[in-house]
Amino acid sequence: MGRGAARSRGPPRLEWWLLLLLGLCGWTAALRGNDNSEALPESIPSAPGTLPHFMEEPDDAYIIKSNPIVLRCKAMPAMQIFFKCNGEWVHQNEHVSEESMDETTGLKVREVFINVTRQQVEDFHGPEDYWCQCVAWSHLGTSKSRKASVRIAYLRKNFEQDPQGKEVPIEGMIVLHCRPPEGVPAAEVEWLKNEEPIDSNLDENIDTRADHNLIIRQARLSDSGNYTCMAANIVAKRRSMSATVVVYVNGGWSSWTEWSNCNARCGRGWQKRSRTCTNPAPLNGGAFCEGMSVQKITCTSLCPVDGSWEVWSEWSVCSPECEHLRVRECIAPPPRNGGKYCEGMSQESENCTEGLCIQDIETASDIALYSGLGAAVIAVAVLVVGVTLYRRSQSEYGVDVIDSSALTGGFQTFNFKTVRQGNSLLLNSSMQPDLTVSRTYSGPICLQDPMDKELMTESSLFNPLSDIKVKVQSSFMVSLGVTERGEYHGKVHSGTFPHGNNRAFGTIQARNKATYIQNLSSISTTSELKTTAIFGHLGGRLVVPNTGVSLLIPHGAIPEESSWEIYLAITQKESSLQPEGPDVLLGPEVTCGPSEVAVSTPFALTIPHCAQVNSEHWNIHLKKRTQQGKWEEVMSVEEETTSCYCLLDPYACHILLNSFGTYALIGEPISDCAVRQLKVAVFGCLSCNSLDYNLRVYCMDNTPYAFQEVVSDERLQGGQLLEEPKLLHFKGNTFSLQISVLDIPPFLWRIKPFTACQEVPFSRVWCSSPKPLHCAFSLERYSPATTQLACKVCVRQVKGHEQILQIQTSILENERETITFFAHDDSNFPAQMGPKAFKIPYSIRQRICATFDTPNAKGKDWQMLAQKNSINRNLSYFATQSSPSAVILDLWEARHQHDGDLDSLACALEEIGRTHSKISDITETEVEEPDFNYSRQNGL
Repeated sequence: MGRGAARSRGPPRLEWWLLLLLGLCGWTAALRGNDNSEALPESIPSAPGTLPHFMEEPDDAYIIKSNPIVLRCKAMPAMQIFFKCNGEWVHQNEHVSEESMDETTGLKVREVFINVTRQQVEDFHGPEDYWCQCVAWSHLGTSKSRKASVRIAYLRKNFEQDPQGKEVPIEGMIVLHCRPPEGVPAAEVEWLKNEEPIDSNLDENIDTRADHNLIIRQARLSDSGNYTCMAANIVAKRRSMSATVVVYVNGGWSSWTEWSNCNARCGRGWQKRSRTCTNPAPLNGGAFCEGMSVQKITCTSLCPVDGSWEVWSEWSVCSPECEHLRVRECIAPPPRNGGKYCEGMSQESENCTEGLCIQDIETASDIALYSGLGAAVIAVAVLVVGVTLYRRSQSEYGVDVIDSSALTGGFQTFNFKTVRQGNSLLLNSSMQPDLTVSRTYSGPICLQDPMDKELMTESSLFNPLSDIKVKVQSSFMVSLGVTERGEYHGKVHSGTFPHGNNRAFGTIQARNKATYIQNLSSISTTSELKTTAIFGHLGGRLVVPNTGVSLLIPHGAIPEESSWEIYLAITQKESSLQPEGPDVLLGPEVTCGPSEVAVSTPFALTIPHCAQVNSEHWNIHLKKRTQQGKWEEVMSVEEETTSCYCLLDPYACHILLNSFGTYALIGEPISDCAVRQLKVAVFGCLSCNSLDYNLRVYCMDNTPYAFQEVVSDERLQGGQLLEEPKLLHFKGNTFSLQISVLDIPPFLWRIKPFTACQEVPFSRVWCSSPKPLHCAFSLERYSPATTQLACKVCVRQVKGHEQILQIQTSILENERETITFFAHDDSNFPAQMGPKAFKIPYSIRQRICATFDTPNAKGKDWQMLAQKNSINRNLSYFATQSSPSAVILDLWEARHQHDGDLDSLACALEEIGRTHSKISDITETEVEEPDFNYSRQNGL
């Protein structure tokens, strides 16, 4: 009221001056104010002229922070100009006026300024905004300007709606909504992509005019990025939360390739065709193609028929050259389907006058030639008769010795005679044996292991199994002698075990090329192959020692605040899984449980196998035993499925599963070239008879579990490993297995009758149970003074692989040098819980997952991580997991449980190029740096 009263006291002097000038005394009562104010008249009488014309009117204004604003008004002709704000006159003291003369018209021009403060606007409380207006007077009357509003400018901090991130398929529409904060004046909106302004005028595909929203009509890969909504007015600028837009590409199958040729040259086989998920390839987390990448169908190839000669024709008429001819054709049958043409001549000629026409022998040289040939024939006949008589005379001693010539001479039957005691025909003891001459053969042999595991007695050797062919080769070797303590020096053939992640044994290192004897004291003889431990949220690893069987439970697979007693066992009794036809049980039957345990992420089960991995020769299946005891197929290794995953390494199969149970691997050979890998090992021990020495040759599946079973049995019998085991590739080509003992020193040792060579039918080897097969050989010394044994054991598949094991040993315990047989460290740590069970520290693992699980426009995501770790098949399985990178790392942990090859993982990450800074060491502690790099020199 006070402020209004002050302003309403207009200029009194002007009022009285106008009243006196015009003589209008009666107007003194026209305008009366109240006690504290007076109102100016709306119009004042003036002399003839024009009304004021506003050259500049007050504009709307905004008060920024606490800075006052200036309102101005300019009119012509004007004697006075006053401001009226919110219906009340502004006091004249608050006006600043300037007066000038218009040079063109000579009229008076007046300009007035006033200040409006923030406090004045805040103190005003009315139905409308704070406003001000100019009133100008001239001789003719008054004029009013427009009303100018005055507002306090502001911009709130929070957006009413932030844009939200989206994942959009390529060519889809992207709409990002943005509602800026409330403000006066209203904020203007600008969009940024990766901190760069977006100009919709330069890209017709983008529209930013629709109510502050950003619209991309057809998404392109280049549209992936971080989008930010910027709001600004005269007071401030505000940034919204960034919205990540990912434009992904779903994978599409390429066209099928042509069907391959039938893999079987004869009979039933298979053909396959393939396609790849590259049309297009999945990108930025796009879905992997659904369906099979490989299709197989059965096919039948016509078997090749080799040609055969028909019978010879009749002889032709004798020609003038004293010859007649006869011919034959290769038509009985003719070669078909790529069969071989007949071998030999299709035409034959001979003299038809019984030599009466011969005209060739006309010179002395020809006569000498034929005479020499006749003499040679007679000499050979005499030599043969002499050798025959000599061999008969030597057969009295009953020594049946087989040297390396038996391999080229074949197998012949031989009738043994009884041994004469006190034979005086032993060779001079000073003569040394020559064992440096050797020939390399390859081959394994296996006979069914007796159920009672007892050593085959001599009587049993004379009664071989009904379906085993026994063949004996008799030969003679000289240049060997006997000494009080015979020493034989020969070249020891070195060898190594097959390399792989699941070898449960190491290479034997011979000391001074001495006897190969295994120290079996570290091998467990327990009858139960089972490991148990209690696991919780941190996960861990279970290992059945020296078997290659392990179970990896990832971190977080078991819910927090819960724990389970997990067990892992191998079925030692005869398996209930009986493969059909030529199918083979490739490894042990493994049980993990309990079955009621539910895991949130897949666990990794590792089972060793004995197949030589080749998808063209094997079709390998994973089977599971149901609660009813029946076996059902879970998947084929080559199958594309999202229920589980199988990764087949050369010596083990790593399986990602979601449920516990009993599992086994079955191999279905699809060609004759399918190879089952057998390990050949030779053990020896003295028998009850002090002169006898027993050799036992085992053929077993090339798995650590099978070898441990043999080692445990031999330890109970006192057997010693005599030579490093060797690997035999046994093909599924229906050919049998042969085993023989070669190069036994004559007159020092002899072999028992009917045991020099044994043959095992193909079906007994191929379709045998997982129990190992073995053959027993009994050797007898002529004298107790003989303490050294040097010979060879040949194991071979007919028309297949062969192996020679060089035996050189002392039969006396105190002279035998023990060579330690190393096993994996898992024998000491069958169960590991928590971080110690994993090669990759958890903090590093978390950052790897966070890096590769996030889609990237350059394709550097978990799919590339899988590719760099040789995981190229069935990627759709990983796409269904909540963290594909975590499952890939679990598979890496299972594959590298023994070597902990962090270097290979570091190389893979370096190649991908997703690393940023260096980590100097890998320890089991937390790493504090926010970024990481994997250094090959430091492990990861």
